[in-house]
Amino acid sequence: MPSSKYVFVTGGVASSLGKGIISASLAKLLQARGFSVTIQKLDPYINIDPGTLNPYEHGECFVTDDGAETDLDLGHYERYLNITTSQANNVTTGRIYQSVIDKERRGDYLGETVQVIPHITDEIKRRIKLLGNTGAYDFVITEIGGTVGDIESLPYIEAVRQMRWEIGTDCLVIHLTLVPYLAAAGELKTKPTQHSVKTLLEQGVQPDIIVCRTEKHLNEGMRNKIALFCNVDPTAVIESIDARSIYEVPMLMREEKLDVEVLEKMRVKSPHAPDLAKWEKFLHRLNNPKGQVTIGLIGKYVELKDAYKSINEAFVHAGAVNECKVLVKSVHSESINPETVNEALAGLDGILVAPGFGSRGIEGKIEAIRFARVNKIPFLGICLGMQCAVIEFGRNVLKLEHANSTEMDPETPHPVIDIMEAQKKISNKGGTMRLGAYPCTIQPDTRAREVYETSEIRERHRHRYEFNNHYLDQYRNAGMVTSGINRQDDLVEIIELPGHPWFVGIQFHPEYKSTVANPHPLFVHFVKAASLFNQRKTE
Repeated sequence: MPSSKYVFVTGGVASSLGKGIISASLAKLLQARGFSVTIQKLDPYINIDPGTLNPYEHGECFVTDDGAETDLDLGHYERYLNITTSQANNVTTGRIYQSVIDKERRGDYLGETVQVIPHITDEIKRRIKLLGNTGAYDFVITEIGGTVGDIESLPYIEAVRQMRWEIGTDCLVIHLTLVPYLAAAGELKTKPTQHSVKTLLEQGVQPDIIVCRTEKHLNEGMRNKIALFCNVDPTAVIESIDARSIYEVPMLMREEKLDVEVLEKMRVKSPHAPDLAKWEKFLHRLNNPKGQVTIGLIGKYVELKDAYKSINEAFVHAGAVNECKVLVKSVHSESINPETVNEALAGLDGILVAPGFGSRGIEGKIEAIRFARVNKIPFLGICLGMQCAVIEFGRNVLKLEHANSTEMDPETPHPVIDIMEAQKKISNKGGTMRLGAYPCTIQPDTRAREVYETSEIRERHRHRYEFNNHYLDQYRNAGMVTSGINRQDDLVEIIELPGHPWFVGIQFHPEYKSTVANPHPLFVHFVKAASLFNQRKTE
């Protein structure tokens, strides 16, 4: 293909319909046909990135190799396509306006009056085309956050309108909308979809394909009705029915011929039909488990479905490898104390203490780790989870009274976790942590070496605090193994306890790199350990 094709995915009627999953599913189908594909997300909020957003506001913050704090949908893109994303794959209104204002301050506009059109829309189009201009991709799929009609989304929709005018059939618009089922009437209703498309038309954009999110199957009459009122071909009305798993959606979109419709409208010939043999094998393992384990996810945002999205998906991938269904039991860390811990964590085959920031719920996490250590339950601590494991060991094994992290207690007499030297003079919050992929050297004859089967790895980070090396000898002498070290900065990256069935803490975030094609080995081995623990309980 001589140049990149641009596919835009917009949404209407309601948020959370699954634009990211539809985008990733289409990308997977095109990739399976032999095309090179990438996806980007345009977010209408004015924050520079989601790094400073509370999980209650925006769910998980996903981190890329190059250190970008991005929308959680980039996690879906990586998990489906098995490719790495970057800063260029996530653009916010804040970044757009910041870039335009910086240019105005430098005098780049030569005294022009800076306006939404053309200056903001030109910057949006420039960002959209960045990935296409690399020449690396046949298709660039762009998901536009929010819903059509939102004030925040207007400049993005206008940019799409302009690109359609400028590049013709090299540009295509998919509109995802809701066809609700009214139980009282006993029927599906197409009127919300009609109104949503009308709103899009009022902004100058005619969708080429309409994907209808529904909980009941659309009949031919409904498809024809939507096609007639929304100015699309009946074949361009695609059903997206509720699925058991998000990983079923690419198969459903293949049945609906979404990729076929896109290729025909963009006048692109496919080298072959989509080869999804490996994906189908994954789904077979996922849907036909031979066993089951229950793993406790200990965190302070467990009531939020998307707060630990990548962790939950990494368990799905690892469960399929082990042919084991992983039931994740969410346990709020604030509910755990010495009196409640036995009941709260009873029956678990594994315990994962989640990452996070701040002191709320910290003592519950520490108590959960003590429970896992003493009762020989497989344990995995991620980022703050590892730091809590260090604190717990310091208090209960080394007898360092009131050992803590200086994040939680700046006056602690034993700061076994302390702020990184490079972070001490930083006052701004956004984009200032240790972010992105860093190297780690793994020691021989350790659990970590067994897991990774190599001595050098690179993993993604998002933290300000670290293991305090002043206490290193005390911990090693007491039996804790520091099995992973960043040699460049002399940072402890992995800790483990020999003699325990499986006790590992990591400073980085392995969940960010787990994909369907390459499940992360830490999660694979952790689930395996939980499965063995479960078997021993029933013997």
